[in-house]
This record gives sequence, structure tokens and C-alpha cells, in this order.
Amino acid sequence: MEVIYSLIPGMTFMGLVFVAILIWAVRNGQYEDMEGNASRILLDDDEDALLRNDKQEKTRQEQVPDASQK
Repeated sequence: MEVIYSLIPGMTFMGLVFVAILIWAVRNGQYEDMEGNASRILLDDDEDALLRNDKQEKTRQEQVPDASQK
């Protein structure tokens, strides 16, 4: 029974510390974008990379004069 008298204040202190950390996290915007990362993982980065490569190839072809046009 004597142990409970020391555990109650200790657990109350730890609970207050965790509540303070939670309030700090909410005020600093840690929970602002809950859907962003969940949706971002579904995007296919390979398609974007392929589109960029195609655009780079087209600009290179436009910059290099064709030998048959000379």
C-alpha cells in the first residue's frame, strides 16, 4: 500500500509531461497534413521520370540539327 503513495504522484507527473508534449506538437503543426504522406506513397514516380526524360530527348533533338536537312 505504501508503494501506491509514491506511484500516484510519479504517474501524475509523467502524464502531465506527456500532455505538455502533445500540446507542443499540436501547436507546432505536427498533425497538420494527415493525408499528404498517405496519398503521396501511391503516386508513381517512375511515370514522372519517364515524362521528364521524354521532354529532355525532344529538346535535345530540336537543338541538334539533322544531317539530312543540310
